[in-house]
Amino acid sequence: MNRKFVAKSNFVLRRVLNSKDNIDILKEFIEVILNIQIKEAQINPYLQKRKNNLPAEENFGIADLRVKTIENEELNIGIQIIDGEHVLTKMFLYYAQIHTNQLKYDDNREIARTITINILDFIFVRKTKYHSRFMLKEENVTDIINDYIEIHVIELPKFKVNSNKEISLKEAWINYLKGEDIEKSINKSVKIKKLDDLLKKYWRDEVME
Repeated sequence: MNRKFVAKSNFVLRRVLNSKDNIDILKEFIEVILNIQIKEAQINPYLQKRKNNLPAEENFGIADLRVKTIENEELNIGIQIIDGEHVLTKMFLYYAQIHTNQLKYDDNREIARTITINILDFIFVRKTKYHSRFMLKEENVTDIINDYIEIHVIELPKFKVNSNKEISLKEAWINYLKGEDIEKSINKSVKIKKLDDLLKKYWRDEVME
């Protein structure tokens, strides 16, 4: 994984990205991973309001956003990096946290569908592809609940770059997260370059305690 955020990875990226000035970075990442187009994005106002004294159980993950797509669908999006222990528990607890955070928006918006993106620096799913999408499924039954719960898993070790081929924007993001040939990713996206500059500044200014 990219060494710029490998230590306390969720904490570092949360500190760097959770501001109005950097929503554009999160927006591009979400768009390429979920294959959607976003016209509006907002960090959960509850988390912004209490960012300096969040309860311990809510002080994890990278970002909790409310987005509106160009089709006017509203979604809650959570992004987290998971280590190698209690993986399923962390996925489900995080999903529940992101979904229930909607109750603390302090406005009149309706409860919307939640999607989480989970980034792993190890192999966990028994598939060859690096990006897996999971939804709740009842055998031989089609129901609204099947479309409501959506969990994405990105396994970085499975991702390989073809050095002789131009990479896509999605591949540039995964490549940057993995930390291999970072310049190739930076040259592909100004948002990735912006994130890289922010991370450099974070570590340059970080005070060891």
